[in-house]
Amino acid sequence: MDSLNKSRFLIKGGNPLSGKVKVSGAKNSATKLLVASLLTEGQCSFGNSPNKISDLTITNELCIQLGSEIKMEGDNLSIRTEKIKTHSIQDEFGKLNRIAILFAGPLLQRTGKAEIPIPGGCKIGSRPVNFHIEGLKKLGCNVEIKDNYYILQTDGLTGANITLNYPSVGATENIIIASTLAKGRTIISNAAVEPEIIDLIKFLQKMGAIIEISTDRKITIEGVDKLTGANHKVIPDRNQAASFACAGLASKGDILVENAIQDDLITFLNTIRRIGGKYEVKENGIRFFYDGVFKSIALETNVHPGFMTDWQQPFVILLSQANGLSIVHETVYEKRFGYVEELKKMGAEIELYNSCLGGMTCRFANAEYYHSAVIKGPTPLHSAEISVPDLRAGFSYLVAGVIAEGETLVNGAIYIDRGYEEIDVKLKNLGVDIIRI
Repeated sequence: MDSLNKSRFLIKGGNPLSGKVKVSGAKNSATKLLVASLLTEGQCSFGNSPNKISDLTITNELCIQLGSEIKMEGDNLSIRTEKIKTHSIQDEFGKLNRIAILFAGPLLQRTGKAEIPIPGGCKIGSRPVNFHIEGLKKLGCNVEIKDNYYILQTDGLTGANITLNYPSVGATENIIIASTLAKGRTIISNAAVEPEIIDLIKFLQKMGAIIEISTDRKITIEGVDKLTGANHKVIPDRNQAASFACAGLASKGDILVENAIQDDLITFLNTIRRIGGKYEVKENGIRFFYDGVFKSIALETNVHPGFMTDWQQPFVILLSQANGLSIVHETVYEKRFGYVEELKKMGAEIELYNSCLGGMTCRFANAEYYHSAVIKGPTPLHSAEISVPDLRAGFSYLVAGVIAEGETLVNGAIYIDRGYEEIDVKLKNLGVDIIRI
């Protein structure tokens, strides 16, 4: 865990971003692909792997603990797990992020049991794993809780009909992975269908799985007897693409985001156009550039294909530079606005409300959660010392530092490093005065 340093970023803002930046492979895909590779004894290889992102480092170390052999070179990664050495995951991995719970399927399929620490991760809401656990139970897994661990056992997983109360990405991935080698057919209703899930399905199909996707959020998995090794290229990270786009536009700059995929950013691009931002889709990416005044809007996050919750934080910084009052209604995580107080130190004018503003009534209605924000703009930001509470908020703080006058000190680089490879280097290449201290 030595790579998970606790360094800080010092940014001198005020300059428009210019140039080009390359999006890495998607963290939210690559880590799940590694987990799925444990379903086979064969070798799996991945191209466009974000090998310098700390969340991938954590997943690698967890795989090695369980028995995997991993080789990395550049953005290529190969993994082989001929034998599972242990069915128990160390408690420290449960505290670092939420990937450990996804290892339940491979461990159950190959050893019949799994001991998984109750997960941690970013403090953006309760993020319960009850959807995961209930799904595994329906597949024939016995679950107990003991000493901050889920103790799971099975004599063999069997296909089942599973309806998710909410289209949870993690629960959908967990059930897909676990059911590929289960006996019979599994049908997941109200499933998540994010691009990272499609990437996982494509990889599993290469391994020999039979998985079908319906237009009504239904995913059907026909269990097979065995999976083999496979080669796969990780999709580009749409979160990174949107983050850099917001940084470029908020700074009134002009940047080319290489590897940005229009198919995965349609809702984001529509929203950029609504506020008056400019973009140009090219063969090797998408160019984002400032050309006129930004307009305020009402925005609502949602599951794919809606406006992604991970795009919300950097977009709020962008809206702070738009004319008028903007509304952002967060419907995915109840505590996603935990980063706002630090932004107020920089002069941002943002007020939070526990009602559903600007859109439909969501599942957090009539609760105490402050899940709607009103952003006043355009507001000049100034330097401050701020601390990062979670990954996506961390990047939004960098965006704030880029457009603020003076020097901004951002504590908690460890969070940002979880999802952005060499972010200080990439921002420097765009003209940002940033150093890691």
